[in-house]
Amino acid sequence: MGPNPENHYVNRSNWLRAAVLGANDGILSTASIIIGVAAASTSREPIILAGVAGLVAGALSMAAGEYVSVSSQSDLETADLKREEQELIDFPEQEEKELAKIYVKRGLSEKLASDVARELTEHNALEAHARDELGINEITQANPFQAAIASGAAFIFGGSLPVVVAYLGMLNNMIYLQYGFAIAFLILLGSVAAKTGGSNVWRAVLRITFWGTLAMGLTALIGYLFGVNVA
Repeated sequence: MGPNPENHYVNRSNWLRAAVLGANDGILSTASIIIGVAAASTSREPIILAGVAGLVAGALSMAAGEYVSVSSQSDLETADLKREEQELIDFPEQEEKELAKIYVKRGLSEKLASDVARELTEHNALEAHARDELGINEITQANPFQAAIASGAAFIFGGSLPVVVAYLGMLNNMIYLQYGFAIAFLILLGSVAAKTGGSNVWRAVLRITFWGTLAMGLTALIGYLFGVNVA
């Protein structure tokens, strides 16, 4: 019987971050919009309309924002790789010494570091410098499309939940229903995300509950302060 395979979570970082952010924002922003409108409305239609509008606009904005943000990161990585590639052509010996110094700082002896740097340079110099000097590898490299799709789809999923509550829930208790279900959804999301990412579940739950409560409470307050009854 062979050794048990190790479970690592870093390879999930790109899509997990985007998906959790999208679902969290979908639940929180849509529920907050609905709570704000419900605080100033006496009928269901404007509440649902506001929720759906917020859901669509939020999903598109989230996907576009994630794509632009991660694309900028990808452009920086590409520029750094091109610059490093040129330096390897112009100054190969200096670059190999630079790689060896990195390994010395990590605990290798100077001779072993020099040997490792030479062998890795002969194998694939750019890959070695990208990984050990720039911190770029296949796992952590930015993927704009993946991040945009994960974020937008997760926002739609998360934002749909408060809209369903607005459609089915009792109108006179809408604010309390939205808050209660949103916190429950956020706790579930935080737990799943923490387990998927291998982090502490309770810390994630407390963090997401605190900020969710604050956001929805402030939105409800704004609705009460500035809301004129919407027929």
